[in-house]
Amino acid sequence: MDGECMSAESISPMTIEEYLAGERTSPAKHEFLNGQVYALAGASRNHNLIVANLIAELHSQLKQRSCTVFPSDLRIKISATGLYTYPDVSVVHGETWFDDSHQDTLLNPTLIIEVLSPSTEHYDRGGKFQHYRQIPSLREYLLVAQDPYHIEHYSRQAANQWLLSEIDDPQVVLELRSIQCRLTVQEVYAKI
Repeated sequence: MDGECMSAESISPMTIEEYLAGERTSPAKHEFLNGQVYALAGASRNHNLIVANLIAELHSQLKQRSCTVFPSDLRIKISATGLYTYPDVSVVHGETWFDDSHQDTLLNPTLIIEVLSPSTEHYDRGGKFQHYRQIPSLREYLLVAQDPYHIEHYSRQAANQWLLSEIDDPQVVLELRSIQCRLTVQEVYAKI
């Protein structure tokens, strides 16, 4: 989730078309699921620094390749479940597919990264990851703690199984095989 928390209260039920029309003109971001809209709150200093570090590291490695890095302003639609959400970072390997001509709702992320906060940690690990696992193109999912140093790396295996690796050492280099990138944990946490 982009922000520090998702509002516990939702706005009145609406259609997908109403949600998208409102979202495209709203200064704030919202998740959408089953007719309900949930407001997303802002993020902390450390959250923003980690996201900026991740985007900088990935962009520098991918700018000459057929991968695209997107920040949290690009919405993702999980077609199988109907969730519209804003991950902190997403990467597409190959052609980018959008839901419509507005090109503001991504359908085929290869990698999704969420930076954890106390208010989103349970959701990012549980319900949100359940939704993300329904995206056929998704190969890797990273959960990055704000308190150095802890990264959970999930990678899709055969038979739709997910392998978890946990990293706590700042000197470790994390291999993101789906996009052929490497992240040094210490660089992810620069200035934290």
